[in-house]
Amino acid sequence: MVVCCSRDTELCNKMAADFRIAQPLEYYRTFLKENIRPDGRELGEIRATHLNVGTIGTADGSALVKLGNTTVLCGIKAEFAPPPVNEPKIGYLVPNVELPPLCSSQFKVGPPSDQAQVVSQLIADVVQSSKLVDLQTLCIAEGVLSWVLHCDMVCLDYDGNVVDACLIAMVAALKNVLLPSVKIAEDTGLARASTEKTIPLVLSCHPVATSFIVFDDSILLADPTKEEEVMATGVVTIVTGEGGNIFAVYKPGGSPLPVSKIEDCIARSKERSSEVRKLLKKTLESNNADR
Repeated sequence: MVVCCSRDTELCNKMAADFRIAQPLEYYRTFLKENIRPDGRELGEIRATHLNVGTIGTADGSALVKLGNTTVLCGIKAEFAPPPVNEPKIGYLVPNVELPPLCSSQFKVGPPSDQAQVVSQLIADVVQSSKLVDLQTLCIAEGVLSWVLHCDMVCLDYDGNVVDACLIAMVAALKNVLLPSVKIAEDTGLARASTEKTIPLVLSCHPVATSFIVFDDSILLADPTKEEEVMATGVVTIVTGEGGNIFAVYKPGGSPLPVSKIEDCIARSKERSSEVRKLLKKTLESNNADR
């Protein structure tokens, strides 16, 4: 770590910035050996999280999440569709994650990036494994009509750990959903929605993701920034819910971790899950009071 006197602060900062660019791994090691990160956080510390709901007036539910500098906007759009032929009593919940060029120069114009597809699939797996929404509650008329909830998550600013931000945004947006009461006209068979009577969407749980990277094959860093993700030798995401339920452990290769390290991740994830649920409750109560 570069050390200098106060009168040379400008030169000191320049030397540190040059060192960070020229040898990023060594730069991080000088901090991590003191159990602190360059941004001042402890190894298991998560960046400040801010949440707003009802941010899109034209959506059926929406939420905006800031996790450090990482910013994700989720909008829910409800549409009609016939239920699946083999399951006539259910509806649909379809998550989709977009990582456009506006959020980071690492993403290009064109088809969804591999990372966007991976995150979308991970969110879809969590929805299924946690039974987040009882899909039967989205059925309007058996075998005739169901709700399709399109959960579109768009990253506005990418600074790492987009999985955690996306899941918070989607759960908060779903809690913000009010579906109109729908009746099927007997004479025409057409659906009629009543905006005067709305029904809140009921969630069975509130899953929260907590992601970690592995640095130098052994050091765990919670809530990684974009810079830290580039240097990672592995990544692990734990999704937990109420009562300490574990809905997913996602580790796509990389450095192997001993059981003790995985247990540490699970313990931190359970703490984080409780913190996020408190934030979600506080935000929703504030939003309801303002209505």
